[in-house]
Amino acid sequence: MPVFLDESEGLSLIRLEGEVGIAHAAELMSLLLEALALGKGLAVNLQNATELDITAMQLLIATERGAAKSGIGFRLSGSVPGNISVAMVHAGIRKFPAL
Repeated sequence: MPVFLDESEGLSLIRLEGEVGIAHAAELMSLLLEALALGKGLAVNLQNATELDITAMQLLIATERGAAKSGIGFRLSGSVPGNISVAMVHAGIRKFPAL
């Protein structure tokens, strides 16, 4: 599974690894919702992701918006691989943390 949730006292960290696509959408959505429900800050690490499809990108955007509405901090941690940044820009996603 390329989606992992690590919890600490003040932060929920979701790590995405390898190719994250529609086959992992339900798992990703579940972990993102679980992390938001904890009410802590939320960070997503894309450093070891090799590819995100549009479904994964949309889930991250929806989570960012949900976190903002709930007053929960949301950020990307680590570096974002260049190919993922380019794919997000090509998908029309220019207003996302760290892009």
